[in-house]
Amino acid sequence: MQKPIDLFYKALEILLIILLSGMAVMVFVNVVMRYSMNSGLTVSDELARYFFVWVTFIGAVVTFREHGHLGVESLVATLGRKGRIVCMILSNLVIIACSAIFFWGTWKQLPINWSMKAPVTGLSMGFVYGIGFFTGAGCVIIALERLVRLLTGRVTQEEIEAFAGENLTLEQMAERS
Repeated sequence: MQKPIDLFYKALEILLIILLSGMAVMVFVNVVMRYSMNSGLTVSDELARYFFVWVTFIGAVVTFREHGHLGVESLVATLGRKGRIVCMILSNLVIIACSAIFFWGTWKQLPINWSMKAPVTGLSMGFVYGIGFFTGAGCVIIALERLVRLLTGRVTQEEIEAFAGENLTLEQMAERS
């Protein structure tokens, strides 16, 4: 089961690369056109903004899976194994609650966003803000899986160390500060 999951996240990383590359190309072309021809592609401004929204929210799920979000590691590092597991359980419960609220909020806003059209492309804004479904559901699923493994005692020492930030190299720690 782990192989299809890893393939899914690899596909997400490729999608992030495509979206970020598309965003960079559109903005670059627009800058060159405005500088050299005194005109630009209005569609590129709009699509670059939408790509940025999608990169942010897809990246949040990928980063959450990799334990890459900010945490209070200095506090967790002072605790023993049981204290860290309690913190991990509480953290995942909070994440599940917040992500579920985010998903529900996206659901409640969908009729409004679906009826609104983007000014240039005419796309439904439901396509843009509908990414909340993916992000909310993705984070809930990841946190639920972690919570089940925590409660059943199947959490690995590497995961506990990742939660406490002890798995980072000096270069990775320097990047975070």
